[in-house]
Amino acid sequence: MTGGARRFGFRFDPVFRPALALLGVRPATAWVDVDAAELVIRFGPWRLRTARRNVVGVAPTGPYRWWRGIGTRLSLADAGVTFASSTAAGLCLRFAEPVPALLPGGWLRHPGATVTVADPDALARALAAPDGD
Repeated sequence: MTGGARRFGFRFDPVFRPALALLGVRPATAWVDVDAAELVIRFGPWRLRTARRNVVGVAPTGPYRWWRGIGTRLSLADAGVTFASSTAAGLCLRFAEPVPALLPGGWLRHPGATVTVADPDALARALAAPDGD
């Protein structure tokens, strides 16, 4: 990421913080960075990195039921990945080319990712802006 990156922290519901911390997911290890060239998602030990131009759509999602949204999930319906630390709201990102995130080696690729950042509207605006601001 370049120096012009914007960082969006995840929203953490207090009740889920201890369980997520056991997985290595804490506010210091969970964020989304956006700059003019790249999108990077970190959720504890999981990472997703793709060119910014690969993001072809965003849509607000949520609220979620905790058993379907908290933690890292693979959608059996469309192979999308979810990184969730809150049941309140999130943002679903669609990719032109599927990207790896859940498993090492890159053989499992995801056509989309859902993130529960603290300000999903601001992330959507940053992804719509040409330079990430």
